[in-house]
Amino acid sequence: MPQQLRVNPLLETDSYKLSHWWQYPPDAQRVYSYLQSRGGFWKHTMFFGLQYILKSCFVGQVFTKADIDEAEKFCALHFGTDKVFNTKGWTRLLEKHGGRLPLKIRAVPEGTVVDTHNCLMTIENTDEEFPWVTNWAETLLLQVWYPTTVATLSYEIKQAIGKDLVRTGDPGLLNFKLHDFGFRGVSSRETAAIGGGAHLVNFLGTDTLRAIPMLQQFYNEKGMPGFSISAMEHSTVTSWGKEHEADAYSNQIRRSPTPLVACVIDSYDTHNAVENIFGGELREMILRREGTVVLRPDSGDPCVVIEDIFNSVSEKFGFETNAKGWKVLPQQIRVIQGDGVNYQNILRINSHLTRLGWSMDNWGYGMGGALLQQQNRDTMRFAIKCSAINRAGVWHPVYKKPVTDLTKSSEGGRFCLFDHGNNHSHTYHTVASTEEDGYGNLLKTVFLDGELKKDFTLAEIRETASSNDRFFEESKEATA
Repeated sequence: MPQQLRVNPLLETDSYKLSHWWQYPPDAQRVYSYLQSRGGFWKHTMFFGLQYILKSCFVGQVFTKADIDEAEKFCALHFGTDKVFNTKGWTRLLEKHGGRLPLKIRAVPEGTVVDTHNCLMTIENTDEEFPWVTNWAETLLLQVWYPTTVATLSYEIKQAIGKDLVRTGDPGLLNFKLHDFGFRGVSSRETAAIGGGAHLVNFLGTDTLRAIPMLQQFYNEKGMPGFSISAMEHSTVTSWGKEHEADAYSNQIRRSPTPLVACVIDSYDTHNAVENIFGGELREMILRREGTVVLRPDSGDPCVVIEDIFNSVSEKFGFETNAKGWKVLPQQIRVIQGDGVNYQNILRINSHLTRLGWSMDNWGYGMGGALLQQQNRDTMRFAIKCSAINRAGVWHPVYKKPVTDLTKSSEGGRFCLFDHGNNHSHTYHTVASTEEDGYGNLLKTVFLDGELKKDFTLAEIRETASSNDRFFEESKEATA
């Protein structure tokens, strides 16, 4: 059987955090920290992924006496001394709470799109004996930056594509306009699962199978959250040999059990494949077939290549002009761009092709590493910072304000988050407040003393996310 990596749950943190238990003031009772995007590539963040972290790492009994014993020995070797690991504190926590973590975590609902520089999550210990637990948990909780950043990127692409679809074609096609090709391009299977799941908050197309059981297991999805089609790769085309390229495509089109089929067309000569094979030898087969053949170029400048494909297809198959005045190919032919796709290239390709009069109904995108892997914590400058401490029963604000870089300053106090917008515009504002359950506060308790207090479904998250779509309004503004 393959081996699985096991890590002692007490060691699921940064090494140095294991030494923090003696570094707080002696009268410290409670420590309060918050998560924030300090700005970055986007002006907003779509919060997602905390529930996965809570269910997989924090719910129920987290550690045992055996874990304490193992961690004590491990840390003695790791630090070169047996004085760093808090054996007494963890033993007392086990005796008092049975291995559950005395923490209270509040957060915005997953799927919410919040302006940067606002509080997204708060963490505090609930038992005054263990103020050091709050920021021991920071390392795992801060990893919510990754699914949040992927969800944000996917959301912003949805707005860009949606805006062009509203303007030039059918917005009902939007759910399948960005397909996740990222599984092979990520650093781990878990990355594929949570990043792929984040994308599926906004779209329905994916080839990252790992994301689907994650959403079913951790987000209560009872159905199928993501869909794909039969698609060729270069190995299946080139295995027929160059002289039989047409046979490879014909075999795919004839034998595919799905009405949508994708053919990668640049194994030898993209123009020849479109002009002479699909537009010549296979033309009648394609037109008679009930379904759509999706052509996938995989090399070259996409603006140049897709323009050439559209010209060839329209010459061989014809085109229509839709009610909005944009050119649409016959429904039997579409194009997906899956090479070198990122946010900037999507904007560039959309701009180029719509300037030529083509409706966005004609093409979509497949996005791999740029969707799931080309992100880091600094993309949106995520951080968890301590903002308040209770010393001898009195709360005090805590903050940092480095003169060498004021953009890394943090806020002091305990926070609430309010939406001051309307049905079409959300304007979020974080305020210091001790009234955690005050009217309108969007930060809700999702975890308390080992128990999950709110169990979101994917359907709920998708509804929240789509309520933040702004492309209809932006499209109206662009055409006004």
